[in-house]
Amino acid sequence: MNAPAYNFAYLDEQTKRMIRRAILKAIAIPGYQVPFASREMPMPYGWGTGGVQVTAAILGPQDVLKVIDQGSDDTTNAISIRKFFGKTAGVATTTATSDATVIQTRHRIPEAPLHAGQVLVYQVPIPEPLRFLEPRETETRRMHALAEYGLMHVKLYEDIARFGHIATSYAYPVKVNARYVMDPSPTPKFDNPKMDNCPALQLFGAGREKRIYAIPPHTDVVSLDFEDHPFTRYRFDAPCALCGAGDSYLDEIVTDDKGGRMFVCSDTDYCESRQLAGHRGSESAAPHKERAHG
Repeated sequence: MNAPAYNFAYLDEQTKRMIRRAILKAIAIPGYQVPFASREMPMPYGWGTGGVQVTAAILGPQDVLKVIDQGSDDTTNAISIRKFFGKTAGVATTTATSDATVIQTRHRIPEAPLHAGQVLVYQVPIPEPLRFLEPRETETRRMHALAEYGLMHVKLYEDIARFGHIATSYAYPVKVNARYVMDPSPTPKFDNPKMDNCPALQLFGAGREKRIYAIPPHTDVVSLDFEDHPFTRYRFDAPCALCGAGDSYLDEIVTDDKGGRMFVCSDTDYCESRQLAGHRGSESAAPHKERAHG
């Protein structure tokens, strides 16, 4: 009589099995976009329905879940999804990267190195890397099948001809396992090197586009470039104002109505962990750290 009106993690078991089969195929063919029957979720398309379905399909009662949006644990999207799974699955949630077994992310990869046994689930709006170069789905599928990626290199070359360097700053295309060119979701290209040989399983879910793809642990992921214009991560001119980190991705924050600004770590867990370890920036403050709880 007191049983919940929904299944564990919301999705029914038949749907979970269908998604798991798609995930297994995606793992077997790294970078290949596997179609799946995306379900209606209690949130609009564009708010992470693909990532939520993948997370629901792999989540178990003993898992610890972390959800981030642009690296932050306390944005509306991250809090809503974390509470959604806390209610429908009853799993422990955390903001600490090291404590999580499943991490769902929107547009960032955590700064702290991931380890074996963790699963990183990406929310993906547009899975097709060739979409804005060739809008016809039949053609892009043929190009993937034949590994014809010259059009993507032409696009990167046009950046060089126009700006003197490859200007693509996010959703920077990568080649997975020396075969498929893949869209890493709209993560900044700063995060691309973290995908290469990552010990964690990386899963990508696009709900609106009904596609799932994956990067298995310890898989070669190479950002597309040219010999005379190699891939480079952009650097920031100043360290984090809170923790002093000089090697993390920074967000610009406007501090007043006079144009004042400061740069802070996009990854809130990484920034708070550094502050707890005694690192200080020019605007440091004592952080609050949330650990795993039921």
